[in-house]
Amino acid sequence: MISQATLNYERIAKAIDFIRNNFRDQPGLEEIAEQVHLSPAHFQRLFTEWAGTSPKKFLQYISVEHAKSILEKDKQATVFDATFETGLSSTSRLHELFIKMEGMTPAEYRHGGAQLSIRYSFAQSPFGQLIIASTEKGICYMAFEADRQKAVYDLQQKFPNASYVEGTSPHQEIALQLFQRDWTKLPEIRLHLRGTDFQLKVWESLLKIPMGWLSTYGTIAERIGNAGASRAVGTAVGDNPVAFLIPCHRVIRSSGVIGQYMWGTTRKTAIIGWENAMIETAE
Repeated sequence: MISQATLNYERIAKAIDFIRNNFRDQPGLEEIAEQVHLSPAHFQRLFTEWAGTSPKKFLQYISVEHAKSILEKDKQATVFDATFETGLSSTSRLHELFIKMEGMTPAEYRHGGAQLSIRYSFAQSPFGQLIIASTEKGICYMAFEADRQKAVYDLQQKFPNASYVEGTSPHQEIALQLFQRDWTKLPEIRLHLRGTDFQLKVWESLLKIPMGWLSTYGTIAERIGNAGASRAVGTAVGDNPVAFLIPCHRVIRSSGVIGQYMWGTTRKTAIIGWENAMIETAE
């Protein structure tokens, strides 16, 4: 049975997709509400409850010009640089969040997770249903997927030789708190990832992009000391196995266009706008 939260997100996603595709026409509230078959008042209320801001303000957050303005700041000596240099995982005023990442051992990597015991569960998020999985060391996988059977299949392809049991874990419960609006007491999140040294380096750099900020593939390449590796960085970003926790959604094209996302461009747009709304609410 589809939950009310999922139904709400599907409506919001349809509205966001319409806004994204028709931004140049500056659609009004009535026109957007019509796309999801709701009255303007009901849609305004639903959207504000979900995003924490009005559709009009959200439209601003996902515009190319807004993205360009953030990228321009990123080219200067910014909070991102300070975060990157000091190793802090976030500079958001919302919370003091640290995400620790540990790579799997060469044997675990080489043998497809052999001898790993992985617990997985399903949860609702502001961006639809997700699957989240963990080892005893931390979160090893998270993905947005409405089809539970496909979600489990995709997880097992990542670790074909691991043993699996459905159930939650403290690691999962901590990580899922990220979708709450009050993160002031959120403890440290631990990740346990299967990746090459280069991938782990790229993913670690993504953890240092503050909420509400955006970066580009070229900038990430420069910050890991390999300025000519933009294409390789893009591939590593796309291979991120942990949705949202490793914020690959904060990497966009240098033109300000949001670009592709493993879990859908509309969802990426939704996350970027939602995070901007969270930052504004906290200020």
